Amino acid sequence: MKYSKIPLAQTVAFLCQEKGIKNIVISPGSRNAPLTISFTENPFFKTFSIVDERCAAFFALGMAQQFQKPVALVCTSGSALLNYYPAIAEAFYSDIPLVVLSADRPIERIDIGDGQTIRQKNVFENHILYSANLYSELVLEGTPQNEKLAQKQVESRKHNAQEINHALNAAIERNGPVHINIPFYEPLYTKVDSLSVAPIVIKPNAKPIFDTSNIGEFINEWTAAKRKLVLVGVSKPNAVLQPYLNILAEDDSVIVLTETTSNIHHPKFFNCIDQLIGSLNDDEFKALQPDILLTFGGMVVSKKIKAFLRHYQPKHHWHIDEKKAFNTYFCLDKHFQTSPNIFFDSFLKNYQPQSSEYFAHWDAIRNLRKQKHEAYLNTIDFSDFKAFEKIFPAIPDNYQLQLGNSSTIRYAQLFNINNSLTIFCNRGTSGIEGSTSTAIGAAVATNRPTVLLTGDLSFFYDSNALWNDYIPNNFRIIVINNGGGGIFRILPGDKGSDDFSTYFETTHKHTAALLCSMYGFGYQSVNDEQGLVENLDDFFLESDSPKLLEIATPRITNDLVLLEYFKAVK
Repeated sequence: MKYSKIPLAQTVAFLCQEKGIKNIVISPGSRNAPLTISFTENPFFKTFSIVDERCAAFFALGMAQQFQKPVALVCTSGSALLNYYPAIAEAFYSDIPLVVLSADRPIERIDIGDGQTIRQKNVFENHILYSANLYSELVLEGTPQNEKLAQKQVESRKHNAQEINHALNAAIERNGPVHINIPFYEPLYTKVDSLSVAPIVIKPNAKPIFDTSNIGEFINEWTAAKRKLVLVGVSKPNAVLQPYLNILAEDDSVIVLTETTSNIHHPKFFNCIDQLIGSLNDDEFKALQPDILLTFGGMVVSKKIKAFLRHYQPKHHWHIDEKKAFNTYFCLDKHFQTSPNIFFDSFLKNYQPQSSEYFAHWDAIRNLRKQKHEAYLNTIDFSDFKAFEKIFPAIPDNYQLQLGNSSTIRYAQLFNINNSLTIFCNRGTSGIEGSTSTAIGAAVATNRPTVLLTGDLSFFYDSNALWNDYIPNNFRIIVINNGGGGIFRILPGDKGSDDFSTYFETTHKHTAALLCSMYGFGYQSVNDEQGLVENLDDFFLESDSPKLLEIATPRITNDLVLLEYFKAVK
């Protein structure tokens, strides 16, 4: 096995291996050659080459999303590093561990006019758990004659090892992105046969024990409340043990609202929030207003539930999370700093369900909404809404479903989706820029067949995602192409003006056909309901290449169909 001759590169790879960081996504460059050599020459690491740094970062994000372990990114110096920022922000807000390893010029080369050189120190400071800025290390041949220089080298190596340990431990302990900036002197490509370093290894800290000393007072308040609302945001599959969910479901004073990305299920849970509350009047909102709001999971998609809980605030809002608690509804008064399972183990151990009309009242309304939902779908012409109606039942059992942002995730909120699917979406920052790259990274990381359901702007924006050699043959993409940013037609604005179509909706006539030809995807296109149903029959069958299905829908009518829906289900 070969090693980079540069001790600092050896130290980085050594500590990544010691902490089990196995998957490394590398973008080509020269200044990062010592890191590339260190990872690709070591059989412990599994390395991936992704040219576009923005795509590489989201690819790594998708992998880390599935592994729930850190994945490392390696890039050269200069603007290459800045392309990581959208994925870094997503990882920061979605609690996904990424390790950014950026090569840099030595500090004396910054701001003197050298090429491919920018101010990389702390460049992600607003959206990072830890920034480690390492010292350059000269490779000293033989025994240094200058004692001060030798001592400086020893101190630099100790500092660098400690900083690398702190950064990697932060990613592991706190589930989020960290940045290690690594300046290298030339020469960059020299290899040696043995390590010249033995850095200290600092183990990650164990998770703190949940303090249950005063939990009794919260149990008493919960027991006394007649209207309790549990709202679940983004959660990984199996994040909460089913027995705890069953206890909540059997309590008539509890309503559990879940989102598509919650990945928890029970027949009594309310899984189409906007369908339920989208057309309530003031009296109905007051009847739904909870005494206690209990939340766990990540970001919540529904704007309607946010507006409701901000205007009709509960007496108490409690949030369960090991790391953070956002005051989303402006009434947060308790953060239980632990996991949902540990919390419920103490909180529900001796809890007895309460009698109340809360669940029964809203269950009846839900059933009526579902009837009206089905009736409305039988009346509408081919549109985005109709396309989603046909797509969701056609996805085979046990698939991984990755959703694009904007319209796609919001339509998904209105449908019952097969409980055997695991569902993901980049909701940390809710951006469209990396949905395809994330889905491909996730598909590579899991053995499950994966389908990405996305809109046209999101797909074309991230089309470089298809430029890699790792896409599994069982990967599928469904693109809803309505000729622009259809979500802007739902939002307020003058939809008849040229400015609207150019600067908001951004209309276009692109299709995915040539992209699929260039990247070796099977391609199918449809523009009506019958064609969609017929193509879905074989779209998910095994194939020798990944596939893309493009669905053209009428740009002008989609917004009217959706807006009329909320009137129809009332």
